[in-house]
Amino acid sequence: MSTFKLPYSEPEVPVNLTCDLTQEQLLCFPAFKNWIGTLQHSLATQANQSHTFHSSSYKLRKIDIQSVDFFGGKRLGFVKLQAEVSNGHGEKLPGSVFLRGGSVGMMLILQPDDVPVNSEDDKQVILTLQPRIPAGSLSLAELPAGMLDDLGTFTGAAAKEIAEETGLEVPASDLVNMTERAIPTGSSEDDEQLQRAVYPSPGGCDEFISIFLWQKRVPRSQLKDWQGKLTGLREHGEKITLMLCPLNQVWKHGGRDGKVLAGWALYQGLRQEGKLSSQAS
Repeated sequence: MSTFKLPYSEPEVPVNLTCDLTQEQLLCFPAFKNWIGTLQHSLATQANQSHTFHSSSYKLRKIDIQSVDFFGGKRLGFVKLQAEVSNGHGEKLPGSVFLRGGSVGMMLILQPDDVPVNSEDDKQVILTLQPRIPAGSLSLAELPAGMLDDLGTFTGAAAKEIAEETGLEVPASDLVNMTERAIPTGSSEDDEQLQRAVYPSPGGCDEFISIFLWQKRVPRSQLKDWQGKLTGLREHGEKITLMLCPLNQVWKHGGRDGKVLAGWALYQGLRQEGKLSSQAS
């Protein structure tokens, strides 16, 4: 195990590494860079006299890396750490952190093209069904999750499955970032600079999820074909399969997935405030 001082930290913050992790690997890990930058900015806001903790400010004192997971044997994927954050009176804030970084969730809505434009009738949401061992499930219904590539196009296992089974590809130009439309940016340096995204488990994990919307009108016959086809795939042992769920029922059928509930709430809230068009392309 080795130790180094966190760059640009005041007071100096020792970082204790595990034997399988180097200083360079940690400091280059995007999730760590984002987390430490966000935390340091938030701690700095205590300098404002109106801040709740101004009279007895909290400071980051130490970081202990407890374990790491590598993807494919080389790429750093997950980091579990303990951050010591305390004030001058010895009062501490909970600092057990699981770092994994950000991701995206896609609310993909299909609608028959014989429905009047700007109508909410007959809209269907694509959900994935897949094993989620951390949840103890072999078939959890979720919004498709993944990432955006360098061109802003939805990628990942769910995107690949959608493209293979329906022929649908989600281009960057058609995406609407609902979280950015709903969550305002900080108005000054005294505001915390969190991601404009959903934090599903902020008590223990840094993960933030941007929820995007994509709407498309398709022939009703095609929609019916997909409903039958996607239902049948599960019988053939596919690890990730798809289902179509009525938009007005998705909060029930996908209610165990935080992305579903966040997507549904954002969609309804943005529509009510006139920040989102009902029209599918």
